[in-house]
Amino acid sequence: MITSDEKVVIPDWNFLFSHPAHLLSFGFGSGLARKAPGTFGTLVAFPLYWYLAPRLSDAVFIMVLIWSFAVGIWVCDTTGKALGAPDHGGMVWDEIVAFVLVLFFTPPGWQWSLLAFTLFRFFDMVKPPPIRYFDSHWHGGLGVMFDDLLAAGYALLCIAIIKSVLV
Repeated sequence: MITSDEKVVIPDWNFLFSHPAHLLSFGFGSGLARKAPGTFGTLVAFPLYWYLAPRLSDAVFIMVLIWSFAVGIWVCDTTGKALGAPDHGGMVWDEIVAFVLVLFFTPPGWQWSLLAFTLFRFFDMVKPPPIRYFDSHWHGGLGVMFDDLLAAGYALLCIAIIKSVLV
């Protein structure tokens, strides 16, 4: 909640480059998109995944995801406080990390990737239970990161069900 003494900051490129946490939480600038910043942030996950996946073992990849989630708690908390908006829509590191996780478990092929993207964005926007609960009750960096982790879980569950029916 913002008190009358607090000022909400409108993020821009200067804000992003004023602290490394801001640049990371805003997905290297993708969160500055005027429309659908979460979608643009999610798209950043594709090149990140394509770069990392062939270079890391599965175990190291999972460790990088865990580290990225933990760092995300800090960067989103830091940026949310600086903005005066604990879950600012432009903070998209949560979407990036969660969707990289989805891509890690998604079968190969552009059709599967497109399905994964669509499902993840759907669950992130609609926030079915318990996502909506955690989104509204958990605050700070952990709350920002956790609801997207749940959306990733829903997307992966749907992909597993669809794959089991098709194969």
